[in-house]
Amino acid sequence: MVDSDSAPAVHRNGALIFVIALVFIDMLGFGIIMPVLPGLIGELTGKAVGNAAVDAGWLAFAYALMQLIFAPIIGNLSDRYGRRPVMLAALVGYGGNYILMGLAPTLLWLYAGRIVAGIFGASFSTAYAYIADISTPEKRAQNFGLIGMAFGLGFIFGPALGGFLGEYGTRIPFYVAGGLALANAVLGFFLLKESLPPEKRRAFSLARANTISALRSLKGKDSTLWWYCAAYLAWMMAHLVYPAIWAFYGIAAFGWSERMVGLSLAFVGLSSAIVQGGLIRIIIPRIGEAKAITLGIALVLVSMGIYTVIRNDMWVWVALCIGALQGLVQPSLNALMSRTVGEDNQGELQGALSSLSGLASVIGPPLFAYVFAVFTTGQYGLPFLPGAPFALAGAIAIIALALFWRGYRQQRQLGAADLIKKAI
Repeated sequence: MVDSDSAPAVHRNGALIFVIALVFIDMLGFGIIMPVLPGLIGELTGKAVGNAAVDAGWLAFAYALMQLIFAPIIGNLSDRYGRRPVMLAALVGYGGNYILMGLAPTLLWLYAGRIVAGIFGASFSTAYAYIADISTPEKRAQNFGLIGMAFGLGFIFGPALGGFLGEYGTRIPFYVAGGLALANAVLGFFLLKESLPPEKRRAFSLARANTISALRSLKGKDSTLWWYCAAYLAWMMAHLVYPAIWAFYGIAAFGWSERMVGLSLAFVGLSSAIVQGGLIRIIIPRIGEAKAITLGIALVLVSMGIYTVIRNDMWVWVALCIGALQGLVQPSLNALMSRTVGEDNQGELQGALSSLSGLASVIGPPLFAYVFAVFTTGQYGLPFLPGAPFALAGAIAIIALALFWRGYRQQRQLGAADLIKKAI
């Protein structure tokens, strides 16, 4: 960490703004392309929306697999060579990815772009490390909160902008996203200072820079944590139904334009920000984490059921409002898991959870895309049901709830046993 004497306030503030802009632009770019990706895949392959969704699922798989592999590597590289070169390289990688996808003459180019994006998109951990380096202890939590705000704002404005630009051509949003990333890289080259001094760097270790090592850290931990981690994996997989097939669902079920897809995704981001920025602080202290998780998953099941059966898109907005309270689940589960390990294992736990999230991202999108395809293309004689992936996601969410309650009951039993021992 850089103290107040070695890092002037002006430098810290400017660096903080830049890192927030990096995260915002990354999410803005991700959101910009979501409304137009179905159209671009269809344009390149000539496939109907159902089969195009399968290609999108495998594109998401390629992106997630690269993140799963490279996130620990890039984190270790930033500890060895500093945060600045890693973040600037990430911005150049983002820009190249979006321009590559915008120019794509074939589907293979899209895969190349997603692979590049997955490799450089694994730099979020470096952004958090930079914030930790430049923040005083009393400001660190607040500054981490600003990163979360940038993440949410990018997802609110990105889809809306992408839907608007998509009306003028499916490739324009990609060029805009690429231009923003490259412009930020140029600014960063001249303005961003290194936050990690040479004396605080460590040698690169490939043995530590892999997902298996992160997951291996769970070995020997309390079995309650294993139940919670299983619930976390299932929950993250269920949640991935939205980025995997939402745009394709809107087009197939309601004939939405890119603009409508973008507006609906912006509404998702806005409602999520309201829940995570405000309602969490009211609901969780009043009912506790376990009930908050149960409430969040129960309301998600209601919204998933609506998506599965509706034929009028008016109900989509109702379901989005109900499902927004799913934002209670992950923070509550994280809080409970953090209590099962010591203070000196918190970073190790978060690394393992990041790996589980990456694993879910590898499995979920292709699975949901395949289910969407078989229920929208008439394969196997199945009825036309574009909401079928939401039914599957609901089933996975039920599994997550069952796994959570198994772990929670065990945690309570262990807590009661400890109290009895202390009384004796």
